[in-house]
Amino acid sequence: MNDLNDLAAFLEEGWQHLRRGVADGKAPARYPTFATVSSDGLPEARTVALRHAGQAEGVVEVHTDIATPKFAALRANPHAALHVWVPRSNLQIRLTSRVTIQTGDAVQAAWDKVPAASRVSYGTAPDPGTPISDVYAYEKPARRDRFAVLHCVISHIDLVHLGAQHRRAEFRRSDAWKGQWLAP
Repeated sequence: MNDLNDLAAFLEEGWQHLRRGVADGKAPARYPTFATVSSDGLPEARTVALRHAGQAEGVVEVHTDIATPKFAALRANPHAALHVWVPRSNLQIRLTSRVTIQTGDAVQAAWDKVPAASRVSYGTAPDPGTPISDVYAYEKPARRDRFAVLHCVISHIDLVHLGAQHRRAEFRRSDAWKGQWLAP
């Protein structure tokens, strides 16, 4: 059993869940909640699919349609938070990030990896969030020109384990992820 007072082991546990979310469509970290700030200053949260989790570079990746409100929000304010709840481990993972956006020819390699059945998530007509006349008055063509890759460069990780005794720690890029225990 790991030393429960080992900050590095606790951080590694968080990253293991994120990597599992990329590799396993049934893992809790596969579909984190992604929060941004709307153009009118209000919080907005939605579920996204985790596509990459790179511990060495401190980056996670998600994809979006450039016609979504989330894309517009990130153009105005490039900060986002991600939240994952892992029930079996009683672990909450919160990530704070600055998002860089890739579109156009730069996303071709990522687009090539998107399964055909998932490509229809990029190109909804009319644009996502547009009022429609009835429930199915839209089409979902797959359009690479509407596909964007969001690289979430993590600045802060907050881990909370809700066991018999709760444990909480924060990790910051600015101090090389050394970590600090916090009162839960």
